Amino acid sequence: MARPRAFEEGRVVDAAMETFWRHGYEATSTRELSQSTGLGPSSLYNTFGGKRQLFVRALRRYCETATARQVEVLQQPGPVRERLRALMVEAIDADLDGESPRGCFAVNSAIEAAGSDPEVKEAVRGNFGRVEDELCAVLTFGQSTGEIRADRDARALARQVQTAYYGLRVLARASDDRDALLSTVELTLAGV
Repeated sequence: MARPRAFEEGRVVDAAMETFWRHGYEATSTRELSQSTGLGPSSLYNTFGGKRQLFVRALRRYCETATARQVEVLQQPGPVRERLRALMVEAIDADLDGESPRGCFAVNSAIEAAGSDPEVKEAVRGNFGRVEDELCAVLTFGQSTGEIRADRDARALARQVQTAYYGLRVLARASDDRDALLSTVELTLAGV
């Protein structure tokens, strides 16, 4: 029985996402994409329109899945600071797992391509905006229960936490000092 086309495209986008995530946009060759996806260069171009279009699709797929996981962590029951800590520690552990830390694909893409590609910028901005909105909702809730200081704007606090969160994702690419990264988490949480 043949698999539906949507399933096949999803599998190809997921494989391409892993390849771009590992190597970055510029360093990923069409040959590597063909090897990872199992499609020939002409099939990749006929289906997706080219390397750049496939990269944008892969980035959007990552933003859907990664953002869903971040939102899930933030919406767990329990104290707000514990949810914020869980978000940051989960990212640190993921980024330090394995021999070659990949970091956050959205952050990597923002650094590599968002400055020169409006579609990449839009995808990254959408991802970051969704995380910021969820952080703001969690912090607003924490302010209403007295767990989070209420003398500062929840949106500003959300941006502060988000800046630390994405900064940790970048630092983990170059550092394997988990204790130093965790110290940053605790300092961030002490400021909210």
